[in-house]
Amino acid sequence: KRHRTAAASRRHEPLRSDASCHPTNPRPTSPPVKRAVFLDRDGTLVVEKNYLSRPEDVVLFPGAGAALRRLADAGFLLVIVTNQSGIGRGYYTLDDMHRVNARVVAEFARDGVRFEKIYFAPEHPDHPSRGRKPSPQFLFDARDELGVDLAQSYMVGDKLLDLECGWNAGVKSSFLVRTGYGAEVAAKSPEKISRAIIANTLSEVADHVLATAQ
Repeated sequence: KRHRTAAASRRHEPLRSDASCHPTNPRPTSPPVKRAVFLDRDGTLVVEKNYLSRPEDVVLFPGAGAALRRLADAGFLLVIVTNQSGIGRGYYTLDDMHRVNARVVAEFARDGVRFEKIYFAPEHPDHPSRGRKPSPQFLFDARDELGVDLAQSYMVGDKLLDLECGWNAGVKSSFLVRTGYGAEVAAKSPEKISRAIIANTLSEVADHVLATAQ
């Protein structure tokens, strides 16, 4: 569902110029609302490679950089939230993941895109984890650390657990992109994703966010 919020109107009264005027104390202004788009990494930002572990294997989806640049230009913070169970499974190391992340950041920087932060969960799925999606913990962390208003923010991913992460955190909308595993999820679990907005690409996500965000 699309939700529109009416912008609050403010009245401005001109100050009198005579010397007897005692100006009133100005009303305190609220800090601007920080909105974010939270993004899964593999299958959403970059082509799914089945436990991506080498920087040279990083491939961005066509148009992804331009789409994120539009969101950033509209004032959205861009935050990556990624499960990296390949570390817990022993397929690659923490340093390998950081090198891949550095390549992802560098590739998007070509389009003038900057990520505010990257949150990652390295644990094996069978082991306890503070932030592994669908846990909303990393989104709560972004709320506390970055001042993000989750109710005016969005979650984007290609798996059900990405959508659930956003819903559990109370975001405005969760998007399922048909890249990565998204098309398969949409076909096999339509009843589970009925609350999600389905998009073919990140460009479609940006179109929808910019058309509905106030």
